[in-house]
Amino acid sequence: MRSLQTLLMAAAVMPAVMAASPLPTFFKVGHRGTRGMMPENTIPAMYRAIEDKANTLEFDVHITKDGKVVVYHDASFDPAYTTKPDGSEIQPSERGNYIFYQMNYSDIRPFRIGEKAYPKFPQQQRLRTYAPLLSEMIDSVEAYNKKNHKEPVYYLLEIKSSEKTDGKEQPAPEEYVQKLMEVKQLKKLGHRLLIQSFDMRPLQVLHKKYPKVALGFLTGDKNVTFTQQLDGLGFLPTFYNPHYSLVTKDLLDYCHNKGMKVVPWTVVDVEDMKRLKAMGVDGIITDYPDRINKI
Repeated sequence: MRSLQTLLMAAAVMPAVMAASPLPTFFKVGHRGTRGMMPENTIPAMYRAIEDKANTLEFDVHITKDGKVVVYHDASFDPAYTTKPDGSEIQPSERGNYIFYQMNYSDIRPFRIGEKAYPKFPQQQRLRTYAPLLSEMIDSVEAYNKKNHKEPVYYLLEIKSSEKTDGKEQPAPEEYVQKLMEVKQLKKLGHRLLIQSFDMRPLQVLHKKYPKVALGFLTGDKNVTFTQQLDGLGFLPTFYNPHYSLVTKDLLDYCHNKGMKVVPWTVVDVEDMKRLKAMGVDGIITDYPDRINKI
C-alpha cells in the first residue's frame, strides 16, 4: 500500500469538485441543529444553532412511504427522545412499526419530539415539537434569518441509507436521490447546499447527475484505509469528513493537496476543537456550536 507521502506526489487523481461559489473559510457546523441544547433535527434546534453563530446546519433525511423527505436521524422513531402522539412511550420492541419508509408523513408528524427528558443531553431544553419536512425546515430557516437580519447559512444534509436496508428503510439510491432533489427548496439554495453520506452509492449518483453540488464522504471506519475509500467512491469529493479521532496531519495535508476540505465530527470538547483547528481542519461539526466561538 502506498504511503500518504507517495500519494501527495501523485498526479493521477483529478482535483476534488468544488462548489460553484466560494465556501466559508471555516465551517461552524451545528450537528442536528444544536443537539446539546435543543431537540435534535427540529426547527427550534436550527434556530438555536443560528443564534449560537453556526454558519452551517447539519441534519439527516429519510424518504417516507408517500415520497416525502422528512428530517430525522434514525430510520424509525428513537424512544430516547420521541413519544407517541398521545404522549405515551415508544417501546424499543415497537420500533419496527415506525419505519418512516413504511409510513405516510401525515402519520409521522403527530409524534412528539423533545417533550421527555433526554439524559444523554441534560442541558437540552424540553419542548414539544415534531419531525419536519425538509421543505418546511428550509423555508422556516430562511424566513427566520431574513426576519432577524442574519447571514444566510449553509445546509449540510446527510443522506441516511445502507445497501442492507434498501427497500425496507429507504428506496434504492437512484430513487432516493430523485425524491430528494425534487424538493424545490433545494434548488434555491445554490452553493449553500452541501450533501454528505456514509453510503457511497447516493454520492455516486449525485456526482453523476448533479456535478455542481458539493459532496462529502463521511467515515468512522478504522479498518478501511483512506485510499481504499476514495478508490471505492471513484471520485474526489469536496469534503472528506471523518470522526475527529481519525484526523492526522498527514491526512489533512493529502486532502488539502487534492483540494478536499476536512470537517470532522462530532467534537464536543473545547480542547479538542482547539487542537483540531491548530492542525488545520476546515471546520468542526459539534452538538454545541457556541463552543466553537471559544476557540
